[in-house]
Amino acid sequence: MSLLVVIPARFQSSRFPGKPLADLGGSPLIEHVWRRCCEAVDARDVVIATDDDRIAAVASVFGAVVEMTSSACLTGTDRVAEVAARRCADWYVNVQGDEPFVDPVAIRTVIRRAQATNPDIVAINAMSVITDEASFRSETVPKPVTDISGRLMYMSRAAIPTDKELRFRSAFRQVGLYAFRSRALSLYQPGATKSTLEEIEDIEILRLLEAGLSVQMVEVPASGIAVDTPEDLDHARSLIERY
Repeated sequence: MSLLVVIPARFQSSRFPGKPLADLGGSPLIEHVWRRCCEAVDARDVVIATDDDRIAAVASVFGAVVEMTSSACLTGTDRVAEVAARRCADWYVNVQGDEPFVDPVAIRTVIRRAQATNPDIVAINAMSVITDEASFRSETVPKPVTDISGRLMYMSRAAIPTDKELRFRSAFRQVGLYAFRSRALSLYQPGATKSTLEEIEDIEILRLLEAGLSVQMVEVPASGIAVDTPEDLDHARSLIERY
């Protein structure tokens, strides 16, 4: 099975402009993500996809392969789809550029699941257990809900699932780690538009669900946090010594 790991990175993040180049422990955020990907697969199979010359220049300095992509990409997965149109592979592994603590073991777990999955599954997405109330209530943490086989039924930034008193019982958080077949990425090609629920929730994997396609969720161990805001970066700086 051929695969390509793609790390989408844009400078103009609505919540945190310049986030990929933010300093984390003396290195740019995007470098942490890239190095963890290189622990999981050969560095030649890892690409940083960006539309920004500043990110491309920094990534080239630390040795990454860079693919320039359009500034019109709606999401990180749209950016992966643009790379997929140029580079052929059976599966494309999307590691979000704001996951500096992504576990190489988790990346390999997603890859193994892609190798063994049913033909009707078009995408794999990682998730980890939520252990605290604050994360459960946070609007920056997408929460997936699955069927008994782990297939995604829905995902929301709202606090789901809850009991009838809206209490936190158990839940998962989405990890910004995916694997896509090329036919799934056809929905993210240039000219594509966001689906209705994707637009409302700002969660790109919902585009596949709304098209009636099957997404398999895979549990991986919790590993740090995603950096969506400057406050998240402060938290990440307090955790960096552990990693």
